[in-house]
Amino acid sequence: MVLKFLGIFGFGLAVFIFSYSYNKRFLDWLRFQSLGTRDYIVEKLAQMFIEVPPNKVLIYLFAISVGSGSIVFLLFLPKLIPGIVFGFMTSIIAWKSPKPVVDWMFNRRKNQFVLQMVDALSLMSNGLKSGLSIVQSLGLVTQEMPNPIQQEFTLVLSENKLGVPLEDAFSNLAKRIPSDDVEMFVTSINILKETGGNLAETFDTIVTTIRERIKVENKIAALTAQGFYQGVFVMMIPPILGVVFYQTDPEFMQPLFNTTLGWVAILVIIVLEVVGFVVIMKVVKIDV
Repeated sequence: MVLKFLGIFGFGLAVFIFSYSYNKRFLDWLRFQSLGTRDYIVEKLAQMFIEVPPNKVLIYLFAISVGSGSIVFLLFLPKLIPGIVFGFMTSIIAWKSPKPVVDWMFNRRKNQFVLQMVDALSLMSNGLKSGLSIVQSLGLVTQEMPNPIQQEFTLVLSENKLGVPLEDAFSNLAKRIPSDDVEMFVTSINILKETGGNLAETFDTIVTTIRERIKVENKIAALTAQGFYQGVFVMMIPPILGVVFYQTDPEFMQPLFNTTLGWVAILVIIVLEVVGFVVIMKVVKIDV
């Protein structure tokens, strides 16, 4: 009896020491997962000229997370343990899902900006050849081109009017649009303004470089599309077969949903599906 009491006391003491030692790390991690995700989304939306209050973003995150988890939990009732497990997993996924969506929106806008740079730099090159300055050429782009390049170049001009040096305004543009093509454009302007040179010819060279890179990217996308869709098709086979078997022979599939081993098998299948999708995306993604 004494040994049992000492064992329980020792285990409790170890848990207390471990919790006390790592509570700050856990709280920092928890804060990063909550407020960090909110701040990241607000910052990315602000870079896309979408102003959303941070408190509203946090409310939306909680609503999506708690709402999705509660729905999944109610669907599994009266089975409490599977409902809690899958409801908790759904809440985590729902909490994390807005971040990749915002990243996708940001990357789409960035790619659209780079595509517009071809016409914008050609327009600026023609303006410089006709005797316009860089600022006047930027104004010409803001008048003729649509968003997002109109928004970004308008902000560059606004910063310059407020007293920010043009080099710093272009450097801020490179920070807002993290792309090698934008970095090349900004670096060429900043260097040639200090050392002198023909900006019009430089813009023409940049346009040619961007066009060739886009051709290579499109070719790579066409070559990797087959592997991507093959992987997606293979990932769809297990759930499709599960639905077919459940419709044709429900009694055969009942242990998968009514036993602990069945729930563990479903959990393992979901984890393997996610790991497979991540691996496929890593394989088919080729940076140029």
